[in-house]
Amino acid sequence: MKTIALKMNTYAKSVSIVDNDNLQRRVLYMMLFSLVVLALLYVLLLGNMVFNILERRTFEADARALSNEIGELELVYLSMSSEVDLNLGQAMGFKEIKPKFAVRKSFGSLDAFPSIKLVKNDL
Repeated sequence: MKTIALKMNTYAKSVSIVDNDNLQRRVLYMMLFSLVVLALLYVLLLGNMVFNILERRTFEADARALSNEIGELELVYLSMSSEVDLNLGQAMGFKEIKPKFAVRKSFGSLDAFPSIKLVKNDL
């Protein structure tokens, strides 16, 4: 029995389904490949972050410039609007008009509608 077990053991060692050296080499290549892919992905993400930071800074500078321009335009508007008065308007040909307002009758006076009658609450 021991001889059969010894023969089977030596036979199993000699007939290897998976070569250990080949398996280790494949694992090494897979690890190196995944390391290269992860490094490239890291560089890509880092580059995108740097690019977005630079774009944000340029947008902030543009927004500050536009804000300054708006402030200057508001100042010009206020200085020009202080010059406009009633005398300038009349000199340009504008006239004062009497306002007319549209007025609606309230629901309490239904004299205009004789067919509608208000019924007092009978409860």
